[in-house]
Amino acid sequence: MAETSTEQAQQQGEQATQQADQLEVPLTALRPSLEAVLMVADQPLDAPTLATAVGRPVDEVTAALAALAGEYDDQDRGFELRNVAGGWRFYTREAYAPVVERFVLEGQQARLTQAALETLAVVAYKQPVSRARVSAIRGVNVDGVMRTLLSRGLVEEAGQDAETGANLYRTTGYFLERIGVTSLDDLPELAPYLPDMDDLEDELSAMSTPTPEPVPAPDPLGEPEPELPQPALGTGPGTEPDGGTEPA
Repeated sequence: MAETSTEQAQQQGEQATQQADQLEVPLTALRPSLEAVLMVADQPLDAPTLATAVGRPVDEVTAALAALAGEYDDQDRGFELRNVAGGWRFYTREAYAPVVERFVLEGQQARLTQAALETLAVVAYKQPVSRARVSAIRGVNVDGVMRTLLSRGLVEEAGQDAETGANLYRTTGYFLERIGVTSLDDLPELAPYLPDMDDLEDELSAMSTPTPEPVPAPDPLGEPEPELPQPALGTGPGTEPDGGTEPA
């Protein structure tokens, strides 16, 4: 008998502890409490989770959620409360989808510049890669372009370089979605778009061959031209000994 009384006392103590752990939410504030929780939720929440959050029984929470959903429908609010995927969440009403779409996409329809496309291509084929490396490949500063790519969700940070500590960047899943491929392995090979080696060697040979200086025509009278005095090396106007030029 004493053991039974002890067990009952323990159960009552546990129930009291559970009640104390629950949030003391007045009945009149139940609906606003649910709205506040649902407003910050990034995924559907089921009734037991919401009941724990507001400190009320599950059946009361379920009834309050259904009442809220009906209230929003009757008032034709711009949003609605749906029970989807086993949980409750706010959604914009379908009738106002064009307005939301226009707001979300405003400023995102502008085409990327040539500089942004080139930078994006370097990141795609060299990732993970630092800004300094991309700048070295392109020969220009890419800080502004990288910020644009980051804001568009095409590029994201991918840790830091172990040696330099510089931030590394890579393309995102949204980038693959926009160009219509499933993985980076589907990117086209660069070799077909590079110049032929024979053409490249001819171009390099032409660049390395010195251009012959024109030979002056002989004087018809046969008289030698007078020699002009040559300035000493490094003493010409605007020229420094190291070959640099002085500022104007």
